Amino acid sequence: MRKIEASNSFQQKDEYTIFFDNSLIEFNDFVSRANYSSVFILVDENTKEHCLPVLDEQMSTSFQVIEIKAGEKNKSIQTCTQVWSTLLENYADRKSLMVNLGGGVIGDMGGFCAATYKRGFDFVQIPTTLLAQVDASIGGKLGVDFKGYKNNIGLFKNPQAVFVNTNFLKTLPTKELRSGFAELIKHELISKNGQWDAYQQIEEVTVDAVVPFIEDSIALKNEVVTSDPMEQGLRKILNFGHTIGHALETYHLDSEKHLLHGEAIAIGMICECYLSHKLTELPPYILEEITIYLTTLFGHHPNLMQDKEQLLKIMQQDKKNNGTAINFTLLKNIGQPILNQETTHKLILESLDYYNSLSKS
Repeated sequence: MRKIEASNSFQQKDEYTIFFDNSLIEFNDFVSRANYSSVFILVDENTKEHCLPVLDEQMSTSFQVIEIKAGEKNKSIQTCTQVWSTLLENYADRKSLMVNLGGGVIGDMGGFCAATYKRGFDFVQIPTTLLAQVDASIGGKLGVDFKGYKNNIGLFKNPQAVFVNTNFLKTLPTKELRSGFAELIKHELISKNGQWDAYQQIEEVTVDAVVPFIEDSIALKNEVVTSDPMEQGLRKILNFGHTIGHALETYHLDSEKHLLHGEAIAIGMICECYLSHKLTELPPYILEEITIYLTTLFGHHPNLMQDKEQLLKIMQQDKKNNGTAINFTLLKNIGQPILNQETTHKLILESLDYYNSLSKS
């Protein structure tokens, strides 16, 4: 069992540990030692079927299950109301514990519900998707989507602990595993880990292929968020690919062409690499290298960008912006992210055209 200490240098009470423990014994010990008044486990229909039985085998403490519907479209205040109502009906108090067993939706929303109910009680994250393990469960960003905009209502609050069990990845469809891998690629492109060549050797995203990269990816995310917990500076490097990616994900949230988070971020990274080439001197051969790699893994989908003006309007609501100016994190080179890059709408549209034109090249 390995662990990473995650501390918030501004608020030492928010220190927590990230455990790498496929046995989940450490989780059971944590719950047993803490002596909570009640324990609630938040699941969706998928984690209830595939992951909860594994957790139940280890639990020596009684618990109650709260089940919500899976999917980003259910990451809403309405679903939170259901969770809060269940907590109320079952006499949850400020000495209770919420266990978020699932992917990013469960972790973001479960943490948000716990952090706001009766002004907050403890929660822990047990991320079951690759995306949640390397990204969503680390750093204390909590929230829900609002009026069609991702994570527009939320707060910063760290969990008491995070328990990473890579065996849960075996329950994922290939599409979900590949979606999570986009965040590992992003971490590699903004870091100095020096494993880009090794990443490019992965032609098929499997559990065995990605597990060796997970710990370094988590360590990078943890290092960034503990040095800048409130996203005032360095933490913004984690937004690479997300300004355009989130806009695409939001635009297609209720459409038949629904995009998983990582699929949208992969397109966002290609477009933002184009902007990097134009604005921050990313070498053309690096732009081509990243473009080829991401389209090989994620395919090419130019029909997703038909209403470009609407995508721009969504980007103008991005949380990272200053007023209506659209803010990007771009790359000067692999491992050299550049913060707070604003550009014209014309150049953003040009980056979308670049992606669309790949089918003709």
